[in-house]
Amino acid sequence: MTRLLGARALSRRYRVDGRRKFELRDFEPEDTGPLRDADEPQARELTARATAQLAELQDKLYAQDRWALLVLIQGMDASGKDTAIREVLSGVNPQGCQVFSFKKPSEEELDHDFLWRCTRCFPERGRIGIFNRSYYEEVLVARVHPEVLAAQKIPAKLVTRRIWAERFEDIRALERYATRQGIVIRKFFLHVSKEEQRRRLIGRIDVPGKNWKFRLGDVGLRKHWRTYQRAFADAIQETATREAPWYVVPADHKWYARLIIGAALVDALEGLGLEYPKLSRVELRKFAAARKALARD
Repeated sequence: MTRLLGARALSRRYRVDGRRKFELRDFEPEDTGPLRDADEPQARELTARATAQLAELQDKLYAQDRWALLVLIQGMDASGKDTAIREVLSGVNPQGCQVFSFKKPSEEELDHDFLWRCTRCFPERGRIGIFNRSYYEEVLVARVHPEVLAAQKIPAKLVTRRIWAERFEDIRALERYATRQGIVIRKFFLHVSKEEQRRRLIGRIDVPGKNWKFRLGDVGLRKHWRTYQRAFADAIQETATREAPWYVVPADHKWYARLIIGAALVDALEGLGLEYPKLSRVELRKFAAARKALARD
């Protein structure tokens, strides 16, 4: 447990909450903190402990039915979003967990505001909601690729140079509102290097079992690498708050990224003081009577 506490403290070094100036260049994708490649087995063990603790905390979250946790995962293609979700949340009861992946919007979604398709998927009380990509795509992909914004049916006079500042404002307001309703928000940017992404994309081509993950368009998107990095940096800078912080997670080493995410989620849930509902004296007497009746049956 002491070692896991150390991991939780370690995760805080990657937390961005608006209290100081943020520069993406201050975070290295290949960083592993005080750990080295030789420490990978230890990191995996700590991640397993975090996963087990998450399962315990999620059980209390579900039973208490007061809070909800929303986890947003963003990152470039091949940054490890899918595997991070699978590994870190592997022990969580599926009944108390909801996973949504947001890809190209449908016609129905384009007929609504840019937040609609995500806000309707916000987790219920007592549950953990995971967004693989999210409404942040609307200040990332839509910003880098003008044709995406053009397809959103927004009245022309509303598409001004202030649209991104306005969207950041709307996102901050949404997240402030959600936290006031008991939805705890934690946002993770999986910060992968361009070289590591190249290796992973080649792996998707070379390994038959990974071919299904590869899209020809992924290669073309690499031309926009710097523009995407600026867009991510702006999104984090403009929407990082104490209520809804970002974690800029070094993602070149998947074992380290998973440790940071798991530790940060344990940190968030432990801060809620979760506990199982306590019965009143009247309820305890009724339970005792019910037990006697069951024992006699």
